[in-house]
Amino acid sequence: MTPQDMESRIVRYGDLQPCKTAFIDAHTPGSDQKENFTIIGGGVSESPDQHVHITIPHGFNIGAAGQPPKCRNSLHDHRTAEAFFVLSGRWRFFWGRYGDAGEVVLEKGDIFNIPTGVFRGFENIGSDYGMIMAILGGDDAGGGVMWAPQVIEDAADHGLVLAETGKLYDTKKGEALPGDVGPMPLMEADELAKRGEPTTAQVLPNHVARYWDMVALSDRSPAKVIGETGILRDKPGFEVNFITRGSASERAGSFAHPSVLMPVTGHWKVTWDGGSATLAPGDTMSVPEGMAHTVLPSMTGEAAIYQIVGTADPAGLTWQG
Repeated sequence: MTPQDMESRIVRYGDLQPCKTAFIDAHTPGSDQKENFTIIGGGVSESPDQHVHITIPHGFNIGAAGQPPKCRNSLHDHRTAEAFFVLSGRWRFFWGRYGDAGEVVLEKGDIFNIPTGVFRGFENIGSDYGMIMAILGGDDAGGGVMWAPQVIEDAADHGLVLAETGKLYDTKKGEALPGDVGPMPLMEADELAKRGEPTTAQVLPNHVARYWDMVALSDRSPAKVIGETGILRDKPGFEVNFITRGSASERAGSFAHPSVLMPVTGHWKVTWDGGSATLAPGDTMSVPEGMAHTVLPSMTGEAAIYQIVGTADPAGLTWQG
């Protein structure tokens, strides 16, 4: 594959195109400054304004959320897996029906694999603009977002109405639901009762991996972070590996499914038959299935990169309580 072909599969951090109207809480105070990015796949945006950088199906989606300090993402759930790692900033994740069942604070490089069946939200508690990168299971990302009822009610008070079709309408702009389309119904009591309320102690051992722990575990070989035999054991339709300078190999490798490379620290040179490219933190590179390639640090200093590989597994863990 030529360098030109591969360049079309690389999204540079500086080229990311944000959407500020992606979700129902785009007008809600406290959530109205967030930016949503859809990097690979269709994503779960409810806005036609959302730009998709790479539309090639991978069996999973890659996205990102950028938020200034004190900005939060409202409580929601997905039908497929959702995993986040922190690219920059300091983030508080919280969960439960009202967001008070438990919480965890993540720093740069930390990763959180959130099971389905639990309402979750997050906020930037750092002092600067921060970015978290997201991996969503499935090509259609589970068909969208399921919001906690109070989120839909709060949004309506600020002019945004979500249709049952998943499309947003802004009443402040004079938009209204079509006559044959109803509003998104609030989740019924029986569905709400199925949502998990795990404590922080229940979540931390099995769903959160810390950057420096992964650095230690990957000193000689890549650490499998998410997978059937991973630090976080799950089969969400993708596996996540963590590679550092000590575990990077000059031996070329390939996968049966598409994979994605996402540096956290340092610069990484990806080489294949026909070309090479250098990635920096915040860049995202899609590697075609079957293409042999090497991934090596290109400069001295700290270096770590996430590698996401598609699998044929289903949606992943649902919280069992």
